[in-house]
Amino acid sequence: MAKKTARKATRSKKYVSFKGRMVMIGFGSIGQGVLPLILRHIGIKPSQITIIAEDARGGIPETRRYGVRFIEKRLTRANYRQTLAGLLAKGDFLVNLSVEVASTALVELCQQAGALYIDTCIEPWPGGYTDPSLSVSRRSNYALRDTMLKLKPRYRGGPTAVIAHGANPGLVSHFVKQAMMNLARDTGVKAAVPATREGWGKLARRLGVKVIHIAERDTQVSPVPKEVGEFVNTWSIDGFVSEGGQPAEMGWGTHEKALPPDGRRHSFGCDAAIYLNRPGLLTRVRTWTPLEGPFHGFIITHNESISMADYFTLRDGKKVVYRPTVHYAYHPCDQAIMSMHEIAGKNLHQQKRQRLIVDEITSGRDELGVLLMGHKKGAYWYGSQLDIHETRKLTPYNNATSIQVCAPVLSGIIWALENPERGLVEADEMDFARNLEICMPYLGPVVGKYSDWTPLKDRGALFPEDLDKSDPWQFRNFRVS
Repeated sequence: MAKKTARKATRSKKYVSFKGRMVMIGFGSIGQGVLPLILRHIGIKPSQITIIAEDARGGIPETRRYGVRFIEKRLTRANYRQTLAGLLAKGDFLVNLSVEVASTALVELCQQAGALYIDTCIEPWPGGYTDPSLSVSRRSNYALRDTMLKLKPRYRGGPTAVIAHGANPGLVSHFVKQAMMNLARDTGVKAAVPATREGWGKLARRLGVKVIHIAERDTQVSPVPKEVGEFVNTWSIDGFVSEGGQPAEMGWGTHEKALPPDGRRHSFGCDAAIYLNRPGLLTRVRTWTPLEGPFHGFIITHNESISMADYFTLRDGKKVVYRPTVHYAYHPCDQAIMSMHEIAGKNLHQQKRQRLIVDEITSGRDELGVLLMGHKKGAYWYGSQLDIHETRKLTPYNNATSIQVCAPVLSGIIWALENPERGLVEADEMDFARNLEICMPYLGPVVGKYSDWTPLKDRGALFPEDLDKSDPWQFRNFRVS
């Protein structure tokens, strides 16, 4: 009983007070899920919060219940400055949970106004993912990140803007650092917590980490069958489809012997990543989590695949001497898999109807973590194994997937309030321990598990592909033909 009481106290703790105005753009599953957490853990009154969204996706009763102002409006390139002009000034906070509103435009607006900022991914204006006048490279997450990073020198020391800080990207960057400290402890590598980017890169190289998967398996189930012409998912359907239609992307490690046949490098930026000339929704890899075991996941492009690989890069002069391969390996809920199969047959044209499943889920969990491979102990997974029943005890308006996003949105807001003059920062540059401290009460069991799994295990003569048996951690061994 004492243990449960302590955990409940942690979940109701006020971390910081905030006297300014908070503007939230977008009020879908994440907006609705994070609002109660903001009111629970930040000293803020509902009257200080304004929500702007094209529609509330069923959330208008909640805004009225909490006494929060709601403006029903779609932000566009033409109206966003005028709409936000009277709502943001020095010391205010913009929480961007929208789709199809350019993140760089909002960051610049906040820097000019003196307001703090957070988002969960870097979004372009509508058409930015599919503009036929742009090359595949220029439509990538790599390009979006490169454009955002160009703002960093201009606004160094300005109000903190936390870039791409949800579950992934975001939380998983903190998981990787904790996993590395656990791995160092368990393999006898004496290492203090690194204080610099170079220090983290040196630790990753000492540990022998060659590959990092963001390995996620969602098993949440609705008793309502998916219908033809309907996309069912446990989180933003618009966000999932737009990401899945982008090219599969990954940080490209120094241990890799050759580019994939459809792999391409970029001609600009940090050169820490490659892309495949193929959408992520159609690209699968082998991966592993403790409860699911081995499975096939999709390489959905995400910012963390690039930012992590860039962050852990070590150079000798201009020569790159160490970098891990990093990418997402995601198996969504089974009804989303059926939806993806249908959309693939329509050349990625999205179904007209959507169903976001939250209250109707009857069982299942979201097993989200990071899988570090190639080190002395083989493979190590560290992450959250949150199920739907635990989720409903923790907070309203969430399923096991959305709360894994909402908790780091909350922690990112708190970290920004505690560190208000850092300019633009990515998750990899933030205090991992502080963010995990805030997130942990909302993640269910957070575990670390070692495994002897490799992408070659148990394949034998059943898979006569051209495998590289001399190094199991080559990308060609992970990819599903």
